[in-house]
Amino acid sequence: MQSILLVEDDAKLAGLLGEYLIRNGFQVQIVADFRHVLDEFMQFGPDLVLMDVNLPQFDGYYWCRQIRSHSICPILFISARDSGMDQVMALEHGADDYITKPFQYEVVLAKVRSHLRRAYGMYAAVQPEMKVKNGSMLLYPERYVLEFDGRSVELTQKESVLVEALMAKAGRVVGRERLLELMWEDQHFIDDNTLNVYITRVRRKLKDLGAEEVLETVRGAGYRLLDLESPVQEDRQ
Repeated sequence: MQSILLVEDDAKLAGLLGEYLIRNGFQVQIVADFRHVLDEFMQFGPDLVLMDVNLPQFDGYYWCRQIRSHSICPILFISARDSGMDQVMALEHGADDYITKPFQYEVVLAKVRSHLRRAYGMYAAVQPEMKVKNGSMLLYPERYVLEFDGRSVELTQKESVLVEALMAKAGRVVGRERLLELMWEDQHFIDDNTLNVYITRVRRKLKDLGAEEVLETVRGAGYRLLDLESPVQEDRQ
């Protein structure tokens, strides 16, 4: 069963549209907390997103950009804003389609099915799985799996973001502020100790892989993952 994340702050409309899509064979999750749309997207892992433009906290364009940094799944806007510029902005921010309100449910359903066919069906291009490599260390960020020398561990979404940031800069220091920025959109509300907790968790999983020595703390600066591609790294303490 294909899944849809519905990001709509009109509770009545969201409920009616959600019920209609469920009756037509889809699994639907309706976002309730508009402060953490990306987190809900990452946890649910939908095949398609239906999103309004006018939302509390941040608008739909913002959340579209956030989702696009992690996924290429279809994103369809549903909005009462019907100007050509609004539709251009939606497409420029990464959306695949724009449906103006009021709409017929049958039209929404047809567009949902069409985009799902293009993304995953007979018309879909085969997309290779994303991989981040550092020597014999491999991260699969789409399914939160880290491999090293034939062993593998599962990561949480935040752990995966942390490991990916460190692997992307292997051999170089990544500052604490940069890691906080990547892991949380508004790091001002995050306790500084929270990053320490995630670093500890990642170290524990690296230990399970037999790679506990590859992550270094650089006092006053941040953290460094050893560049496993370079033989020079083998001599570092």
